[in-house]
Amino acid sequence: MSTATETIKKVRVSMMNAIHDLPLLVARDEGFFKDEGLDVEILKTPGTAQRRADHQALRDDVFQRTMESLYDKGACDQFRMCEWGVMKRAVESNVTPGHRPAKIVALGSAMSTFAIVSNPKFGIYEPEQLKNKPIAVSPYNGSHFTMLKMLEGFLKREQIKWANAGTHEERLEALSNGQVEAVSLMEPWISVAEKRGHTVLIESHSTRSEAAGDELDGPTLRKMFNAEAEAAAAIQKNPQKYAHYLIEEAGGELEPRDLKLSRILNAPPQPYTRERFDHTYQWTLGWGLTAAGATYENTVDNRAWA
Repeated sequence: MSTATETIKKVRVSMMNAIHDLPLLVARDEGFFKDEGLDVEILKTPGTAQRRADHQALRDDVFQRTMESLYDKGACDQFRMCEWGVMKRAVESNVTPGHRPAKIVALGSAMSTFAIVSNPKFGIYEPEQLKNKPIAVSPYNGSHFTMLKMLEGFLKREQIKWANAGTHEERLEALSNGQVEAVSLMEPWISVAEKRGHTVLIESHSTRSEAAGDELDGPTLRKMFNAEAEAAAAIQKNPQKYAHYLIEEAGGELEPRDLKLSRILNAPPQPYTRERFDHTYQWTLGWGLTAAGATYENTVDNRAWA
């Protein structure tokens, strides 16, 4: 905790959505960052989870998307998203020219919930029925990567298909209108889908990672992670207190009673291990979802724990 004589350090971080960034929001609003001597400015960069979100977060070139372009231009110091999404961006920022390098600096604190959902009118009740059926996702984001992970236990890789049907709100509308037979969603849109009578076929928690540039020093990162760890503990103790962040993101689609609190899961940030890197990088590479040539040394920096 900081003392009155210490200088408050300003840090700019970006966020995509409430379920990925809940410990970040709670750490700010409960004063946990301030307790660590940090003034953390959260830049809300529209992703695909906000109601009426635009399509910048769906551009094919991930470095032209909202959050990534802000980081690339130096407008923020640090960002977080699903583990595989951070892997792709950290790898490609270091092995391809023209980008501001980012390193994986922690396995993050938010365990986002994703689910594959179908409309009952299609008669799909279990994952094996999705063989060769395109599933609507946000390409190269958590709904894409987690969908692949979930279906690998039921289908051969060549039987898993995906399509881009827009934001979470748009792909849910596409499901309701019969344009697609299944979609990959995260909270709060899983709860919106259930409220509309759709069927959850399979769901899973998946962790996020944290990324930062070399300019953000290890002691500052450690203070950030200490605050996020305190926030994660507060959320787990009383998830109902913080459910309003997710409900607000759904833009009037949900009441507090509609949200399944067990889907809100958080844990303290921790170092990103070599074993974790090897497994995650090889899996992402095996799907052709990131570039070759990365190593643990040029992609990961656990300086918060040095």
